[in-house]
Amino acid sequence: MRINSELLKEVEKYASDLIIKKSSVNLTYHTIEHTRDVVKNAKIIGTKENLNEDEMNSLLAAAWFHDVGYIRKYQGHEAESVAIAVDFLESKEVDKNVRDLISGYIMETTFPHRPTNKIAEILCDADMMHLGTENYFKLAEKLRQELANCDIRKLKKIEFEKESVRLFKNHSYFSNYYFNDTVRTKEKNLRILQENINRRKQKKRTFSEKGKRYSRGVDTMFKLTARNQINLSSIADNKSNILISLNGIIISLGLVAIASKFQENPAIIIPTVIFIVFSLSTIILAILSTRPHISSGKVSQNDIKQRNINLLFFGNFYKMELDEYEWAIGEMINDDQYLYSSLTKDQYLLGKVLAIKYKLLRWAYNVFMVGLVVSVIAFLLVFLQL
Repeated sequence: MRINSELLKEVEKYASDLIIKKSSVNLTYHTIEHTRDVVKNAKIIGTKENLNEDEMNSLLAAAWFHDVGYIRKYQGHEAESVAIAVDFLESKEVDKNVRDLISGYIMETTFPHRPTNKIAEILCDADMMHLGTENYFKLAEKLRQELANCDIRKLKKIEFEKESVRLFKNHSYFSNYYFNDTVRTKEKNLRILQENINRRKQKKRTFSEKGKRYSRGVDTMFKLTARNQINLSSIADNKSNILISLNGIIISLGLVAIASKFQENPAIIIPTVIFIVFSLSTIILAILSTRPHISSGKVSQNDIKQRNINLLFFGNFYKMELDEYEWAIGEMINDDQYLYSSLTKDQYLLGKVLAIKYKLLRWAYNVFMVGLVVSVIAFLLVFLQL
């Protein structure tokens, strides 16, 4: 049995159902839309190349099956596509020579394309016609995301565009059918790719030049800011120490007064306890404002490579081995952007610590002030009643 129009409809339904129902969500490019586009392109080129009915049906069957293997595996999907196609065609009692032809067409879509016959050339051209379409960049971004999602290759946009330029320059269509509009659009897409790469290089170069031009001023800014924040932290610590010392003395005197004067004048116990409680609260707040917070002290190499750790804060590295720390510092000082990002994070985090410290210190002074007022009033009331 050969492939007729009725069987081709069954092929379309079977392949479409497999792709729609069993494809991973990670496949953002090799979707049913891509397969339908390849089938449509193959039909256009096959018609221009004057394929007979049997050749056209075999081509379209191969087009429907050529990417169905992605439902099983990513790399080496062509062999899986062949296995799925053969199983289906055998169930429909398609002749072995036809099955072998279709299997061969599918395998020849393995990249880089090196087709050995006209129908395989048409299928390869249909598969790559997106290079010469207006929506190429939208499809290319889907492919870049797919490669990352499937853990094949994680490429930055500029890296992907550079590889795309190499692909464009090395690629040419095989069919005798001249893609007039397609070739022109492909050349236009190549120019846009090259312009994008040059623009990003220029932007990076400008950023680098600016960094060198203003590096001394930037360094001075970081030094002054760090010095000011350290001075402010020292002032806050001194104020906390004053409150702790003063209220420690107050509590000691208050306890002595309670012990010695309670029997002679029991009425003073209430204002004295009030004073001690407020003093104790002040000491607690002052201690909290100076109490250090230390993080885990160890980071992974992956954290360093992703440039999201501040190595200038000891709490992030004090548990690291010396060779790990030296490697991490080498990564930072060899990357100006990472270095200045770390300095910025360090200033920001110092500011956050200062904000908490001064907030607690403010509460400590407020409590001490209120405690003084309430205690004096309480003492006055006691003495007036006496």
